Amino acid sequence: MSISHEADAGRSAAAYRAFTGAAIWRRGFRPFFLGAAVWAAVAISLWPFVHSGRLQLATAFSAIDWHAHEMIFGYLAAVVAGFLTTAVPNWTGRLPVSRAPLAGLVALWVAGRIAMFCSADLGRPLAAAIDSAFLIAFAAVIAREVVAGKNGRNGKLVVMVAALAAANLAFHYEDAARGFAEYSQRGALALVVMLILVIGGRVTPSFTNNWLARAGSKLRPEPFGKFDAAMMAFSALALAAWVAAPYAQATGALALAAGVGNFVRLARWRGWATRSDALVFVLHAGFGLAAAGFLAVGASALFPAALPYDAALHVWSIGAAGMMTLAMMTRATLGHSGQPLAASRWAKAAYGLIGAALALRLALSLAPPRFETALFHAAACAWVLAFAAFLWDYWPMLAREPKPKR
Repeated sequence: MSISHEADAGRSAAAYRAFTGAAIWRRGFRPFFLGAAVWAAVAISLWPFVHSGRLQLATAFSAIDWHAHEMIFGYLAAVVAGFLTTAVPNWTGRLPVSRAPLAGLVALWVAGRIAMFCSADLGRPLAAAIDSAFLIAFAAVIAREVVAGKNGRNGKLVVMVAALAAANLAFHYEDAARGFAEYSQRGALALVVMLILVIGGRVTPSFTNNWLARAGSKLRPEPFGKFDAAMMAFSALALAAWVAAPYAQATGALALAAGVGNFVRLARWRGWATRSDALVFVLHAGFGLAAAGFLAVGASALFPAALPYDAALHVWSIGAAGMMTLAMMTRATLGHSGQPLAASRWAKAAYGLIGAALALRLALSLAPPRFETALFHAAACAWVLAFAAFLWDYWPMLAREPKPKR
């Protein structure tokens, strides 16, 4: 680094330390986790009424497409943004995105939610432009940070965020052309699953190793090796097949094999030994649900009469995505707020309610029709309560700078 660059870095660091504005704009996890949790609760509280036709939104999209888009490109994208804008500086040694640039990213995300909600009034082209701006800008920010920090190891995350932005553009094009966005929805969910396998596959064994060391255990997770790399590649192949042909028997076989392989990976991380610490164990649960999702979509392709497609899909969307994002939000918020790394009763309740939401949604797909409405509302209620519990406990840590506890 040149002397001028060192001076610039020093001035930037001093400016960051001297920042006296609202604490929420100091780190990306604060506004994005807060916004994601609020939107997860609000959107799903509306969903049963939108789905039944009792509530009409001013959206140009079908109810199903609006729901899928807002869960993937709204909620999940915000969690990914909160996590990466906080984690990437730790990986690159650069200062975090904060203040006006961070507020600008959040404003683009909020504008996207409004644009999708009011897309019938705005028109599809304008709504698509507003909604797409956030992920495009976010991908550019992450790419800049990784390149400037010469952190090539995390280049794959840049590619995956850029692919998520491209999937959002594809969603708008496909929905406008066909009236529904089938392939782009699956493609986006497949990217989310890969993010869980990549990020979860990094942090879960790492945090488990730290916990086992502190507990004085001789057990250790198996380090990342050739088997893990092979399973990552095989999982990507299975996901690509699912995006292209979700009902094909070959897809079913690939997905089942990927599910078994990822469960083997999970077993090698010694997660059972951390069952007394919910904050660590929930990471294993989230990764396990991602592996279970492969088994579910594989079984659905091979035995559609036994396991409907929509039930299998929700093992990933409610189970893996819901559990892993809550796991990351709770842990990252505690760690970056100087709080003890211990799950509160509210956090544990949130984890349990996500599990209940998944169980109720699976029951909905398998139960007699007379129970569908009750189970639909119960599953939505469990999801909303999970994020209400998170917000009740974590709002103070996200909205302001709490005093560190030791």
